[in-house]
Amino acid sequence: MEFYKNKCYNKIGGYMVVNVLIEIKNIDKTFSYLVPKNMESDIKIGIRCKVPFANTIKEGFIISFNNEKISYELKEIISLVDKKPVLNSEMIELGSYLSKKTLSTLTSCYQTMLPRALKAKNNYEVKEKYVTYIKKEQDAYDLNEKETIIMDLLKIGDITLKEARNISSYATDKLLKKNIISKYLKEEYRLKDEIEILEDFKKLNEEQMNVLKQVSLNKFKPYLLHGVTGSGKTEVYMHLIKKVLDEGKSAILLVPEISLTPQIVNNFKKRFSNIAILHSRLSEGERYDEFRKIDEGKVSIVIGARSAIFAPLKNIGIIIIDEEHSQTYKQDVNPMYSAIDVAIKRAIYHNCPVILGSATPSLESYTRAKSGVYELLEIKNRVNACMPKVTLVDMKEEIKLKNRVFSSILKEKINDRLNKGEQIIILLNRRGYTTITMCTNCGYTDKCPKCDIPLTYHLKTKKMHCHYCGYEKNKLLACPECKSTSIYERGMGTEKLEVMLKEEFKSARIVRMDIDTTKTKNAHSKIINDFESHKYDILIGTQMISKGLDFKYVSLVGVINADTLLTIPDFRSSEKTFQLISQVSGRAGRESIKGEVIIQGFNIDHYSLFYATLNDYKGFYNKEMSIRSILKYPPFYNLCLIKISGKNNDTVLDESEKIYIYLKEHINDTILGPSACALFKINNIYNYQIIIKYKDTKKIYKYVKYINEIYNKVNRVKVTIDFNPIRV
Repeated sequence: MEFYKNKCYNKIGGYMVVNVLIEIKNIDKTFSYLVPKNMESDIKIGIRCKVPFANTIKEGFIISFNNEKISYELKEIISLVDKKPVLNSEMIELGSYLSKKTLSTLTSCYQTMLPRALKAKNNYEVKEKYVTYIKKEQDAYDLNEKETIIMDLLKIGDITLKEARNISSYATDKLLKKNIISKYLKEEYRLKDEIEILEDFKKLNEEQMNVLKQVSLNKFKPYLLHGVTGSGKTEVYMHLIKKVLDEGKSAILLVPEISLTPQIVNNFKKRFSNIAILHSRLSEGERYDEFRKIDEGKVSIVIGARSAIFAPLKNIGIIIIDEEHSQTYKQDVNPMYSAIDVAIKRAIYHNCPVILGSATPSLESYTRAKSGVYELLEIKNRVNACMPKVTLVDMKEEIKLKNRVFSSILKEKINDRLNKGEQIIILLNRRGYTTITMCTNCGYTDKCPKCDIPLTYHLKTKKMHCHYCGYEKNKLLACPECKSTSIYERGMGTEKLEVMLKEEFKSARIVRMDIDTTKTKNAHSKIINDFESHKYDILIGTQMISKGLDFKYVSLVGVINADTLLTIPDFRSSEKTFQLISQVSGRAGRESIKGEVIIQGFNIDHYSLFYATLNDYKGFYNKEMSIRSILKYPPFYNLCLIKISGKNNDTVLDESEKIYIYLKEHINDTILGPSACALFKINNIYNYQIIIKYKDTKKIYKYVKYINEIYNKVNRVKVTIDFNPIRV
């Protein structure tokens, strides 16, 4: 599509008329504006402009030309923000698809696709970064020592003015004054590319080669690559991408966690030289630079987290989603899109394959593969042909031996690995120090006043924190109810685990990786690189260390409180537990050293743990599917979650009941609720939910859409619609 090809002049004084999409609360429509004559040649679909709206100036996207008859007076565009479109034709089409699929405003969909610097927002600008360089203009003679050094460097290539001044400001200025050298500005991208291409491609084994041969390029087809942990899926990805690049096309690789990005990017940069990175931890300037590099065709590979699926690559030849089962691929705020859905939509547009890879695929994806919607690809063996030995430990018995945190066998195995100079990963999927603080005299529990959820104590800040709204306060020393000082702390997070490990294994070098230790820029990379280079013996962490990471000296993985997720009232809790345990177990023994896994829990007879210890995905799949079938949960049924929120509990409940009655009158499918959400009160907002279990989206869509439209105009409560939610 050529943006400027079909310009239309409306019969309004010979002026061009365009439709501009503006972000206005509760209004999702375009507004028509006249284009001043002096701007006509610069108008393109997808650029931003400033327009008068009511008594303000708004920034919006030019979405289309208007050639309809208009009987009312139009205002003129004030100015154009861009010279070239920030939304190309594919993105405009994709935004319309997302808006309909997620029942979100069109503006929110377009804003989600763009870095902040390119969103339609007034008075926000990120400028390109320029650095002053110097270059040689003519030969020079009779130079002093410093001048000679500068000129010798310029024989190799241009250098920055700063580099020259570091040698000698006097010599640099003298050379400039004599016109022997000259200055010029050059754009410098903020994200440094420091890795050189060092490695050749590894030879694939038979199973990997079979997968490579089965993938058909140059046509749309979704594949599910089910490969055990350590089977070399990443190596297959790289070979597939190389084939695509050899054909002059581009590729997108999504990873679920920002923590995975540094290691996988480093691996890719040892093979490829044209990579852009997109994730939320980049600065606004870095995101702006990376986005422009992609848009200008300066890179052929994009690696990143969920939002990287919107990278404006042209001529995409393959889209790969690693660890496709991860919940992070579904956005939990509007627009509530699935990166997998967007990937499939884009793959159809570009007529290319989509690869969904995982050792523990979601039940929905594996069912689609079994039914032929996806083509199933399998790698059943590790590259080193040796799965780790897994041991389940019943902590009910260990507590009798006064082993409350570390079982006897886990302590023995940690000491053994430390003596051998090998590395250990310990997973505890809860952060903080202690998770509950209560009075033993009257039973009072210290909770967040805004959320009614127990506060977590953090040792580093020496404060109580709410992990939902950010509220914090000093540690409880006396009960506010009965004034007793008998305060009891229980529960354990990664912070306390770190302290206990240091006390138990005094010689061990220990590092922790969770949200609290990775808040600063490049913290993920530093921890991963330091552990990879063996600066630490033990890595403690939450779920962010459970998947995708590859450390050749890790021979032991320990899981503390492995059954914690099973206590959460969520139909996916068993699946999440199986995936978490299977994934973290896969970090052990990935190369020549044999791996071992110790899984500790109180409910060790649960089938999710049993099948995880056997590395039996199909066994777990069959068991879980039999339960889902009876309870009418995905993949047998679809879910639609309608969440009703507001500041007044009675009002929220009243509106929830109205919605339920309306749905009951129009829909024959199963409707559950209204009921309080698992997180009933967050930041003084009360939350109720209604769940629809259905087979055919078409039969419920217009009724759910009607509810969404009605409540967009109501300020009493907020209603959000989530099709196929990750958690309920």
